[in-house]
Amino acid sequence: MDQVDPSQMPPDEATVNEPARTGTALVHAEYHLFQITDPQGPVADDLDTSRTGLVSADGGAIEVATGIHTGDVRVTVESHTRRPAPARGWEEIAEISCHSLSGELLVTPFMDDPADLPSLASQGPGSYRLRVHARGRDRAVDHTTVDEVVESYLIQSWPAAHQDASLLRATDAYGAQVRDQPADDTIVIDREDSLDIRVGRERDILRRAQRGEYS
Repeated sequence: MDQVDPSQMPPDEATVNEPARTGTALVHAEYHLFQITDPQGPVADDLDTSRTGLVSADGGAIEVATGIHTGDVRVTVESHTRRPAPARGWEEIAEISCHSLSGELLVTPFMDDPADLPSLASQGPGSYRLRVHARGRDRAVDHTTVDEVVESYLIQSWPAAHQDASLLRATDAYGAQVRDQPADDTIVIDREDSLDIRVGRERDILRRAQRGEYS
């Protein structure tokens, strides 16, 4: 995937706007991921993680790929009314579009309740763009225990029409490894399998196991 140089964005697409609604919390990652979900159902069509190496969509949820297999990562969210400038000092930056039915886009551990963070759907139901920044994914790749939090993420959101996923910055080794993996087969999203329903999550785990993702 071609990278997008943030410095080449048109002025109206890289402008610092109003103060964001923000929050920071530790989020538990499992199986190399945490999610962004809507309580009422799917938020995006499936997009393989090999596209950006950082953010993807599976089973109706947005997924953020972590270097650590299992453990806490530090996540900060910023909800904007207009497209903000990408933040500086991050190793990987990627964007993905999504749609919120309920007006709630929540950072969520894979098999747990949403984290104590503000919703990323600041303007209620509708279409949003998510920009995910990552740092520290190479420090504890595949580890299941760490003595301290080594990975940090910043997720910016703003209302925007759907666009293809894009990779803005790619410098860590873990992202390159993920992008080199073959793309998975397309999976049809069943609304009844929405990830807020336990049966949907159980089916998602089974599907992932069949695809060999749990290693």
